[in-house]
Amino acid sequence: METPENRPELLKSPRPPRRRGRTTLLIAGAAVLGVVAGVVTGYAVQYDREPTPLPPLSQPDLRDSKTVPAGASTTARSVNVNRQVKTDGDLRKLLLKKPKGATADTSQAADWMSLVEYVEDYEKPDRMFENMIDDDPRRIATTSWEQRGEVFVTVNLIQFRDDDRLSAPEWGLGQQGYMSQDKHAGNRGKPIPGSGNGRVYVYDEPLRKAGYEPLYQARVIAQRGDVVMEIWYVNNARKISEKAVMSLAKQQLERL
Repeated sequence: METPENRPELLKSPRPPRRRGRTTLLIAGAAVLGVVAGVVTGYAVQYDREPTPLPPLSQPDLRDSKTVPAGASTTARSVNVNRQVKTDGDLRKLLLKKPKGATADTSQAADWMSLVEYVEDYEKPDRMFENMIDDDPRRIATTSWEQRGEVFVTVNLIQFRDDDRLSAPEWGLGQQGYMSQDKHAGNRGKPIPGSGNGRVYVYDEPLRKAGYEPLYQARVIAQRGDVVMEIWYVNNARKISEKAVMSLAKQQLERL
């Protein structure tokens, strides 16, 4: 059986290591798994329920304060579909714009990334490809930029179909599950206010390699609906400001 310790790691790319984490492998204990299963079931039940009528307004002097029923054409499915209208369009338009003074990476400036391209940075891309195919990814939008030749940022929006199961929350939770390990961030990260599940991880230790300056890195993982937001933030000159990464994370979540 696979464990977090033997999962594929990034080798050849200058980007920070990215690893595939699956919830069922990273979360142990029947009690915890029961909570996760309950959350998934709750989402499934909520999706199929009919819309709940709006409660009456509290102002007593309004002419009509009666409960307003849902429209005749409103159904449980139409409500949930409308929630996803924003991400059903051109996902690239929801990506962060590069900051003033930054230089866009022309090879990844607000463009699509294939699943093959996404996994090719891993030590075992074929294995990673099979793992992600199981989660039924729909598409990946990405953008990159650099500042002063020191700061390098990549933003990925990974969208799942979420037809048969809620793959996006599972994938995001799985990615967060191993970040506290010493070989990764080494800490539990800081929650992104208002995100519900997003976290910013500034690595405790830089990536060191003989002949090179230390590489300081941070990662953001958050999930909204059927999209998992991933930000890689790298500085090759100095320690990373958590405030700067948190600011980017908040801006990207607002766009979603």
